[in-house]
Amino acid sequence: MKSSFLKKVSIAIVLVLLGGSAALLLSGKATEYPDGTAGPSVLISIAAGENGSEIAQDLFKKGVIRASKTFYDLATKDPRALGISPGIHTIDSHITTVKALNQLLNPSRNSGLVTVIEGSTFSDVSALLKKAGTIGPVGAQTLPSLVKGSSLEGVLFPASYALAEKSSTRDAIAQMISTFNAKARTVGLSSGYRTYSAYDVLKIASLIQIEADPIDYAKAARVIYNRLAITMPLQLNSTVHYAMKSHGHITLTRNQTSFPSPYNTYLHTGLPPTPISNPGAAAISAALHPDTGEWLYFITVKPHDTRFTKSFAEFEGWVTLYNNNVANGLFK
Repeated sequence: MKSSFLKKVSIAIVLVLLGGSAALLLSGKATEYPDGTAGPSVLISIAAGENGSEIAQDLFKKGVIRASKTFYDLATKDPRALGISPGIHTIDSHITTVKALNQLLNPSRNSGLVTVIEGSTFSDVSALLKKAGTIGPVGAQTLPSLVKGSSLEGVLFPASYALAEKSSTRDAIAQMISTFNAKARTVGLSSGYRTYSAYDVLKIASLIQIEADPIDYAKAARVIYNRLAITMPLQLNSTVHYAMKSHGHITLTRNQTSFPSPYNTYLHTGLPPTPISNPGAAAISAALHPDTGEWLYFITVKPHDTRFTKSFAEFEGWVTLYNNNVANGLFK
């Protein structure tokens, strides 16, 4: 009797344990959509400063995940969740929490993430904002005090910007200008360089951003200052391409060097009317702190091989080498 009773008790305990496990499994299934059941994509708009609980609730309400708590628990344990960027994310519905996190971390799914790259122009940024779906045309904004006129060129600081759903173009531009103001203060741009104003330095930074590799920024800045000091034309291809709206190209024909524009530094001495690109902090810093040297010429004879000299004869030899390298496809 005693043995039979113990057997019954043991069986009962096992059944209870199995029942508990089954309940846990059922509970687990209830909090996750099974793999292979993804539904239509939805938009998840994440604002700057939004916390994990708020994101989890939005994912649940939009039908992305089955329970907000499972995503919140995952986000608190997985350090990658700290990398979720504000913006407008296109996320599949009816997916697991892990897949939801992975999709939120995928920048190609974030249409609200606008990245302004170093050396981009105002027209480049305008195209980015149009693609991102911002509202309204790109118009005049409140410019930094160092800027003369109404050009936004040069003050749309290169960085990644997260735009909320239906952001206005004005708000997006304001973010970029605000970031520029902060970076300008950090590098001391407002003090200018010697007799050159802050805006002049910004123009020079925009030139070296296009014309040189980062390692050579300070040397290229010195060449520009040396030429300005003796009223020697800068003769930079980048300014002509900017005027011709063909930035990104390298070479110029002889006829193109005569293109009529105040930005043509073959025809006009001094700096162009405005910056020709949006420079990063490294280029601005180099323009504020140029290297010491007597160079008057520099040329990139092949990618990542920029040479500096004060001898025109040596420069001419490098021009020949550069032309040969162009013909051989080294700049493609």
